Amino acid sequence: MDKKLYFSESLCCPEAAGNKKNLDLCYERYNKRRYLNSDPVQILYRFDDPQERELAGLIAASIAYGRVRSILGSAEALLENLQWRPHRFLMNSSQTELRAACAGFRHRFTGPEKIFRLLSGTRALLENYGTIADFVALSHGSGDLTYERAISALAKEVAGSPEGISHLLPSPVKGSACKRLCLFFRWMIRSDNIDPGGWRCLKPDALIVPLDVHMMRICRRLGLTGRKNADWKAALEVTGKFRAICPEDPVKYDFALTRASMFGHPV
Repeated sequence: MDKKLYFSESLCCPEAAGNKKNLDLCYERYNKRRYLNSDPVQILYRFDDPQERELAGLIAASIAYGRVRSILGSAEALLENLQWRPHRFLMNSSQTELRAACAGFRHRFTGPEKIFRLLSGTRALLENYGTIADFVALSHGSGDLTYERAISALAKEVAGSPEGISHLLPSPVKGSACKRLCLFFRWMIRSDNIDPGGWRCLKPDALIVPLDVHMMRICRRLGLTGRKNADWKAALEVTGKFRAICPEDPVKYDFALTRASMFGHPV
């Protein structure tokens, strides 16, 4: 019989007995491949090439709002139009061909023009820097405690100045928790049963918790934050508390905690 998970209300204090033990138990139980079908990260496992994977990851992360089935359906439809080789397609297609590949795309309030701008901006980045990983590595300073500067730079570089696509890649400069970009970084930098990795030049110790309303509710329940809104300040606060518990990998427990809550454990 499985052991039940009990979390101290003072989880924010790393000295509290049993905190890390309970988190590790949660990780051991839920950070497993059989739970991949509850998360859009599953789509990244279709790509062995790191360059193709990072493009697929950016696409999936940028539309990671709503139901998982809907996110997967939208991402798969677009990747099919990109011939399941998004990097190669972007680097070898004309603007007209790229626009045609985006025609008919619809994921809730994201239509073909917005996804075209996202991909067009990504192509410009690739032409200038080679890969998204290279750009992030250049943007992240060796003294930076988190990837905040790199996330801000990536959002600015891809979204640029056109209005209407900032919701796909929001920036922490405007206070957003940037849940989807933090999720993208987690997918690409960590490597375990859930996160496939691919960016070998970057380490997980500077990752920031992908904070949405659901994760915010969990963190408030665990005493990791007293803030009301799932904004950038809350994301940094929560990340700091997890870093005190697991300095080398502060987002280690992200997937497991959300699955525990999803499947009815007392988190």
